Formats: sequence, C-alpha cells, structure tokens
Amino acid sequence: MAAGDSSRFWPLNNRHKSLIKMMGLPLIYYTTEGLRKVGIKDVIMVQKPTREIERELKNINLGVNIRYITQAKPKGMGDAVFRAKNFLKEPFFVLNGDVFNSGDILKIIIKKFKKTKAKAVLAGQKTKNPQIFGMMKLKGDRILEIVEKPKKGKEPSNIKAVGIYLLKPEFFDTYQKVKRHQYDFEEALSLYMKKNETKLALMDVVEEESPGFLKYPWHLFDARKYLFDKILQGKIEKSAKIAKDVKIQGKVYIGKNTKIFEGAVIKGPCYIGPNCVIGNNSLIREYVNLEEGVLIGAFAEVTRSIFQKQATTHSGFFGDSIFGQDVRLAAGCITANVRIDRGEIKSSVKGEKIGTGLNSLGCIIGENTRSGIRCSFMPGVFVGSNSMIGPCSLVSENVPNETLFYTQFKNIKKPRR
Repeated sequence: MAAGDSSRFWPLNNRHKSLIKMMGLPLIYYTTEGLRKVGIKDVIMVQKPTREIERELKNINLGVNIRYITQAKPKGMGDAVFRAKNFLKEPFFVLNGDVFNSGDILKIIIKKFKKTKAKAVLAGQKTKNPQIFGMMKLKGDRILEIVEKPKKGKEPSNIKAVGIYLLKPEFFDTYQKVKRHQYDFEEALSLYMKKNETKLALMDVVEEESPGFLKYPWHLFDARKYLFDKILQGKIEKSAKIAKDVKIQGKVYIGKNTKIFEGAVIKGPCYIGPNCVIGNNSLIREYVNLEEGVLIGAFAEVTRSIFQKQATTHSGFFGDSIFGQDVRLAAGCITANVRIDRGEIKSSVKGEKIGTGLNSLGCIIGENTRSGIRCSFMPGVFVGSNSMIGPCSLVSENVPNETLFYTQFKNIKKPRR
C-alpha cells in the first residue's frame, strides 16, 4: 500500500512517506527487501496516479517481481486491495510500503499461519495507549473483533492491531458484500473474522509502541535505529576528503566526494551520504542520518537527527529533529529537544495533541523551508513545506505550509506572497 495521502505524516508528506530516504535508499526498498528475505517473489505495489513509487524504484534492483497498480483516488485500503484481486490466487500479505522491519514481522505471521492453519492472521502489539488505536478483542489467540479507539476502562485488551494482514483470496467474497466507503476494508475484516478463525501474531521484534511502520513523522526515529543497528556498515569511501585532525569514532559510513573539515568530530553510529560537507569544529554524534548533498556548517552540533537531500545548516544545535529535502537553516538556529520538566513531549497532529512517547524530540520541518538567523524551535514543533521563518523568531507552535512566520512581540502568521 503506497497510495495514501499520509496526512498524519505532515509535514513530511509532499511525497508518499515510504519514499523518505534512510542510508541513501527509500524506506520502501527496505520493506521490499524484507519480503524477499522471507521468500516472497511477487509484489504488487498500489501507488498514486503520479507514479512516484515506480519512478523512484525503476533504477533499484529489488530482486522481486513487481506489478504496479494505480489507485486513481484515495478511496481507502479496501479499494486499493480490491484493485489487486485478479492477481491474488493464493494467501497474500497486505502491508504498507513503509514497514521497515517487514522481514522480522512476516516471519512471525508465517510461523503462526503454518502452525494454526487459520483463515487469516493479523499482527498485533502491546500498547500503553489503547485510546488512540484499534484494539483487539481476543479469546486466547483468536481475534474476535477490533474495537476502534476504545474509551478508557473499556479496552478489550492491551493488544493493538498494527495493520499487517495475511489473508486468503476468499476474503474478497466478504468484501464484496460490504457497502463501499473509506473504511470498508475494516468493516469487511470484522465481518470476515466473525465467521472465519483469525489468529493473532504478537509482534515482539520491535520495542513497545514502535509500530514498525510510519504512522507519525517521529516514527522515523524508530526506522533509523532499526536500520542502523541491523544494516549500517562502517566505511569511508576513497573519494571522501577528510582533514587529518578529524576524529571518527564508532560505526560511521562516509560517502563519495564528501568533505569533512578540520576539527570535526564524528561519533557513530552515523550515516553521511555522498557529496556532503561537514564544517570546521562541528560535532556529529549518535544516530545521525545525512542524505546526499547535506551541508553542516562550522561549529554546529547535530545529534540523533535526520536530514534529507540537500538540507543545509550553519552553526547551531540540532537534536532529535528531522529536516526535509532542501531545508535551509541560517546561522545560530537552535532546536530545543527536551522539556524543562523532562516530561513526555506532545505534538499537534491534525489539530489534536498526541503523546509521542518521547522525552527527547526537536522539530520536524517540511521540504524547501527557509529560516533566518538565530531562530529557536521548541520541542515537538512542526513546520510545513515551502515556508519561511523570519530572523530571531521563537517557533512555539506548528507553522502551516507556505507560510511566513516571524515574531517580534507576538506571533504573526500569514500566507507567503
């Protein structure tokens, strides 16, 4: 599934979220690689009419047979799956294109399917926040029902559905009995489960509350940690130019033609892609991902942050933050990444405050946004794409796409002209 609007992934949703890059490759690559490793050879990718998935993957050898299907309008998961019906003649998986640990999860589902010979198997995971998920009503390991966002005290269990399914083609007989609407897949699944034994495959391969896919933008940190720990290899490409007094510690990859100037310190695990520049006396430490063409200016500190292609910064502090493609931050910018009371950071998603489960979270900025000098970003703040933050501004609330934001004595927002 790679055709949705990814609205909960704002401000990083100008393209499908599975195309966010990590270690030089889109996340959908790692999803597909996981499928290949568990023996799946045929993959159907449902994409938008823009065909952005197909374009991104055309020059990448995935080792599987891919059939692309276009969903003209975002009519929901049921419509997307139904478009693949004619090509599904045996049990099949349904999952998002951003399940970065797909191989680990599918192994658990396959084992459960073979052991129980159930009609369907759904992945589930423990959660401490049942009010924001679809929760499973269980009888032993059989799933009886999925209760959406139950009220506190009314939770059927502490196991949430994570949106990864193993189904048989006969599921479509049930689906065709349901009236078409945005959530007809979920309705058909509930109806199917009442008549067909459906089993729980409990995920224990990721940390609790880390879903293994990208629901909210801060879940990119889970993807980064998983991929760095499992895949990242320390290597310095021969064409990289590194000053003699640069200190490199731990597992660090440095790409082709990257330049690292005098006095810089790199503490892994870190990925620094091709054609990057790291300025004098900068500190890059702990789970930093810098994609192609990123520039980190002199005297900057970057920790546990993700930079997409061509993002640039000058001096400042950038912690636990994510910067979209072509973001440009001027000198002296600071991303605050912890609350004064060190409590959980909440972010506003589609107008609703959501607990992130994180005590360290900086800002998340969409592509092609600019800032002036000495801007400060409060913990958990999102800034949209194509916006401009005026010099010396304190950003303490979300800034929409295509907005000029600056502070003098009060916050001012207005559309860019």
